[in-house]
Order: sequence, then structure tokens, then C-alpha cells
Amino acid sequence: MTAERRARTGMTVPWSGNRIPWTLMVFLAALWVPWLGSRYDTFLGTQIAIDALFAVSLNLLLGTTGLVSFGHVAYFGIGAYICGILMKTYGVPFALALPAAWLGAAGFALVFGFFCVRLTKIYFAMLTLAFSQIAWAICFKWNGVTGGDQGLPDVPYPDLDWMSALPGLDGLRVSDRFYLLTLALVAVSLAALRRIIGSPFGRMLTAIRENPERAAFIGVNVRRYELAAFVVAGGFAGLAGALFGIFNRGVFADYLYWTKSAEVMIMAILGGMEHFWGPVVGAATLVMLNQQITSYTEYWPFVLGVILLVLLFAFPGGIVGGLVAGVNWLRRRGGGRQSA
Repeated sequence: MTAERRARTGMTVPWSGNRIPWTLMVFLAALWVPWLGSRYDTFLGTQIAIDALFAVSLNLLLGTTGLVSFGHVAYFGIGAYICGILMKTYGVPFALALPAAWLGAAGFALVFGFFCVRLTKIYFAMLTLAFSQIAWAICFKWNGVTGGDQGLPDVPYPDLDWMSALPGLDGLRVSDRFYLLTLALVAVSLAALRRIIGSPFGRMLTAIRENPERAAFIGVNVRRYELAAFVVAGGFAGLAGALFGIFNRGVFADYLYWTKSAEVMIMAILGGMEHFWGPVVGAATLVMLNQQITSYTEYWPFVLGVILLVLLFAFPGGIVGGLVAGVNWLRRRGGGRQSA
């Protein structure tokens, strides 16, 4: 029964969750963490926000374009090193170091991606891993610039004194102010990524994911689009890495190790890589599970692995995919009762 017919017959229109601005509500709720939560809550919120941006940047390749990258962590680490070196070694202000990290990571993604997109499927994935390991080895051995295995400790916080002039922010700690800054930057980045995915460029990436041979047959330069997606994803991963280096008060070669690529891929798959907000939910779930389990047992990797297996079997389409399927099922049942 259509909405017009329900209106004529006096029947109520079923409630639709799409009418509620969930994204805005979650963002506004997150803004209150420094005032309503503890220092630990602020710490956890900052980590979730950064990991969410990292996971969504990977999902531009994984879920939107259909490219499985095992080396996405390279651009996360490169962005962290560029921002950390500029701020600590050369005293460059944060307002310049952050965009430099974005551009630097995107530049490396352009170089690496030029070779990677020439291969497909598992060969593409293995080549991304190879470039990631090369970047890790350079950062691990280049003592004069990256600090080698000692890394770059004590990366300074940006100058956030200007935030004290804003109403209600003058009494906040530096870590709370950095959380608010991170939240704003991540929100803008996610909005930009969502706009990119919803644009004609993003729809072309989806067409390439569905059938790259057919896309090439109709005249689409598949490699060029894949390379563009590779560069955009690498740039936003570098932005997340730059924020993480400041948040963690140091940049280390472990940021580029392949295991972190596996971690962020789990976030995307766990949340639901077919949905834009899936990696965000996956990042929040994995971070909170990790924090809770490690506080109870020393065997946290085993427990976390079992929980992840259960979640992945229970929600094959990810947590968000399972929730969407459940809501659609309830709507169908509600529509069936009203039609009857």
C-alpha cells in the first residue's frame, strides 16, 4: 500500500529510521565526551575516531572498488612519519604538517599504485604487501631520519591555545582539546569520502568492482580509476596516521608492519564493507573489545579471536549488514500485517 493510499484511508505511515539524522546525532553525542566522560573515555574516543578514518579509507579500495590491499598500512605510517618529523625535528606547525602528511602519503600511494594496479586479484594484494614491507624496512633502518628501531618519541601536541577562546573550552585538558580537533577533522574527512563514493567517480568505482571487464569494454580506463582510488585512499590513511602519531606521542616503525593492515581489514569486514558506516562500527567494536578483554585476561588474543569468529559467522555481511537486514525484515513483517 502506497503512502498516498494510507493517507486517504486514514492509516498511519510506518515509522522510518531513515528520517532521523543518525550521523549528526552520533557526532553531537561524541562532542560531549570530554565533559561527561573520564580521561579514559576521551582516550578511547580519540582512538576510535582515528581508526574509523583509517578503516573507511581502506574500504574505498576494499568495499567500493573491490581491491584487496594488504599494504594499506604503509600510507598510515608514512603520514605519521611525515607529520612527526616535521613537527618534532623541524618545528613545523600542525596546520602545515597535517596537509603535508596527506600529500606525502598520497604521493607515495601514486608511486606504489602505479605498479600495483597493473596486476589483479591476489597478485595485486601481494604487491601492495611487498611495497608496505619495503617502506617498513626503510623506516626501521633509516636511523638518521626516522630514528630506526627507536622511532620518534615525544612528538609534540599541536598548539591548541586558540581553542581556549571558544565558549566552554577554556577549562579542558590538552588531550580533550586534541580529541575535539581530531573528531572535527575525522568528521570532515568522512564527509568528503562519502561525497566521493556517492559521486559519479564513486559509482564508476562500484561498476569496476562489479565487472571490470565490462567496464573496460564500454571504454572506461579501469587502471586510471583504480589508481585514483588508490591515491585518495592513501591520502586519507596518511591523515589518520598523522593524527595517530600525535595521539600516541610518538611514531614507530611498527606503524608500517603488515599486521596492522590485517587489523584494519578486520575492522572493515567486521562492520560491513558493503556499507559506508560499516568500517566505523567495526573500528569501534574492535577497539572496545580489545580494551575490555585485555583488562580481564592475559589470553586476550585467543578470546578476541573467538569473539570475532562468532560475530563474523553471526553477521556474514558485517554488523551493519546484519542490522540492516533485521530492520528490513521487521519492515516487511509490518507491511504484511497492514496489507492483511
